[in-house]
Amino acid sequence: MKIINTKFEGLKIIKQDVYKDKRGQLKIVHNQKIIKKKFLFEYCTVSKKNSLRGFHFQFKFQQSKYITVLKGKILDCVIDLRKKSRTFGKSFKIILSDKNNLSLFIPRGFAHAYYSFEKENIIYYKLDNYYNPKFEDGINVLDKKIKIRWPRNTFLISKKDKKLKSLDEFKKKYKYL
Repeated sequence: MKIINTKFEGLKIIKQDVYKDKRGQLKIVHNQKIIKKKFLFEYCTVSKKNSLRGFHFQFKFQQSKYITVLKGKILDCVIDLRKKSRTFGKSFKIILSDKNNLSLFIPRGFAHAYYSFEKENIIYYKLDNYYNPKFEDGINVLDKKIKIRWPRNTFLISKKDKKLKSLDEFKKKYKYL
């Protein structure tokens, strides 16, 4: 495994080791010696083509996330919402897929979203804190001020995500995470 630093402090791209032969492949998704983080909670999402999810975060009991695509391809995006961060309010995006063998480690204090390219996309999450819906909130993925160009103009998006507030409204309500 190889860690690639980004311009966002703590946000890391992980290039997975893959071993192939005539039977198939073995992929090392996580190594505690490389990603020195204790993860407590894991789950998978399955998303259809053109699904857009996020930007989600927990304002209490925040979570670091380690994201890997087991099947398919996504445009994974984050917004830095950390107090006194030099990249506060800025976004980062990367393609994660079962073919490019990249994962993304997202430290606490970021909002997370993704767009699904393939017919079926299976995304695997490792988190360092439990999910608590009582403290969940988000920022609308279609907020123009975030300046993310999504691959399409029409999406499969949940009613809950459509109702999320803008980045400016986040700043008024929380200031930062």
